[in-house]
Amino acid sequence: MKTKIAAPKTRRNTELVLLVVAVAIVLVAYANVGLAVNNSLPVDFYTLGGGFAVVSFVFHLALRWKAAYADPVLLPIVTLLNGLGLVMIHRIDLAPGSPHAAPKQLMWTAVGAAAAVALIFFVPDHRRLRRYTFIFGLAGFILLLTPLMPGIGRNINGSRVWIVVGGFSFQPSEIAKILITIFFASYLVQTRDALSLVGRRVLGLPLPRARDMGPILIAWIASLGVLVFESDLGTSLLFFGLFVGMLYVATERRSWIVIGLGLFLAGTYVAYLLFAHFQERVSLWLDPFQPGLSDQIAKGLMGMAAGGMFGTGLGQGHPELTYFANSDFIIPSFGEELGLVGLCAILVLYGLIVERGLRTGVASRDGFGKLLATGLAFSMALQVFVVVGGVTRVIPLTGLTTPFLSAGGSSLLANWVIIAILLRISDHARRPTSEDRPENLGSDDTQVVKTR
Repeated sequence: MKTKIAAPKTRRNTELVLLVVAVAIVLVAYANVGLAVNNSLPVDFYTLGGGFAVVSFVFHLALRWKAAYADPVLLPIVTLLNGLGLVMIHRIDLAPGSPHAAPKQLMWTAVGAAAAVALIFFVPDHRRLRRYTFIFGLAGFILLLTPLMPGIGRNINGSRVWIVVGGFSFQPSEIAKILITIFFASYLVQTRDALSLVGRRVLGLPLPRARDMGPILIAWIASLGVLVFESDLGTSLLFFGLFVGMLYVATERRSWIVIGLGLFLAGTYVAYLLFAHFQERVSLWLDPFQPGLSDQIAKGLMGMAAGGMFGTGLGQGHPELTYFANSDFIIPSFGEELGLVGLCAILVLYGLIVERGLRTGVASRDGFGKLLATGLAFSMALQVFVVVGGVTRVIPLTGLTTPFLSAGGSSLLANWVIIAILLRISDHARRPTSEDRPENLGSDDTQVVKTR
């Protein structure tokens, strides 16, 4: 007599409960800012708060319809982070002379969520992305280079990472990191056996064959190009670190990490010798209170020190005194008003996103899904480390945005798309095999489906 295996639960009701809690926290925080600053609810409390709630619950309904087995924790966490970012941006808007960025951020939240829902609808199986491996790779590298194009490229705050078309500004590297991650995942699935072969041992460390060093050298040269021509240490570190991390996951050879770290340290040292902008960043890292240099890091550190353990309270600090308090330095803004405890809570939320992404990679039934989920999760972990490390003086300041918190449309759009891809992969990983009907997939993935 055959025993029936119970189908896994979709956990959509769990997601709904967590989503209600996340939206409630955001609305309470938003009301708290208005009461602290003006002794009344914000005038747009119902419109901005209601709009945010509608965006979140529409996404939830889309998952119920098209990705019923997707991870139930990712959407509530992202909703909470995005909402807290809106609250802090609105709080900084209330300071005299500050631009009103919160309505625009809500608009970009809706655009990012809409793009994520569109991906859920039009990409029913993540393995279809492998059909366009080299198209994604080429498009990603072109996007990285567009800020260098005359006429549309812009140098802002020492880094040439922006393009402006018709008065509309955009940071193409945010989209490029997604396309390049897809390219890396697909490429490494095909070549991981060759890259795993050992050439010789040096000091007990198994090194790869010399002819297999090409991919990492190309990635190194490309990241150096971004660092040299765009003066963008953050994107360069993110791009190269992502490739080395995915290469290690694909091959399980620690020698790739050693080689990668050696190459990156050599490249950054040469850049330090050649470029004054990079030298200034290092000087600020070593001594942020040095006279004659920017006092941005110093103000951020003093703001976090003023917050102490539990913070001054939402609306009761002065985060606007730090330059770019709603974008590059939004972490010190939270540190001042929510304190060390609040900041640690935010970092735990990011840790949960990374953990759920890595768990999705482990649970995925195909090699491409494993590498893609791992790469996307690692890219978010690396970006948060670079941002938080920069404002707290763990590493030199790089200028990357904090995912979901910082003001900026391109970053918000890209990170919502990353979450959509992770949700799609997790839906496939948890879905019963009887409901999985892949078509026109790559040979590697098709074989996995047939034999499981």
